[in-house]
Amino acid sequence: MREALVLVHGLPAARLSEGDDRREYRLTYHGDYAGPPVSLALPVRPEPYVFDRFPPFFDGLLPEGLQLEALLRAAKLDRSDGFGQILCVGRDLVGAVTVLPPDTEAGP
Repeated sequence: MREALVLVHGLPAARLSEGDDRREYRLTYHGDYAGPPVSLALPVRPEPYVFDRFPPFFDGLLPEGLQLEALLRAAKLDRSDGFGQILCVGRDLVGAVTVLPPDTEAGP
């Protein structure tokens, strides 16, 4: 299982996890998180969001076209590995959301 730390405006907000078989993804907000949601479609709540494919909100943050091709070559990733891609580009996403490896310190 792979995990990532999801920050909103630089504050740790949630964990994104991928099941071993890449058939289940979960977004779980931290119990003490009181900031804005990761997405308006994913309001803050105590229960995890469960997806049977890479979550559409995060998929929409991934590069496309030539940038995607360059990322896949440089990182040696499979085109279907959305989780691997978001871990590679998560520090430099458009908007308020940042996605980091779980062992990364979140802070300025």
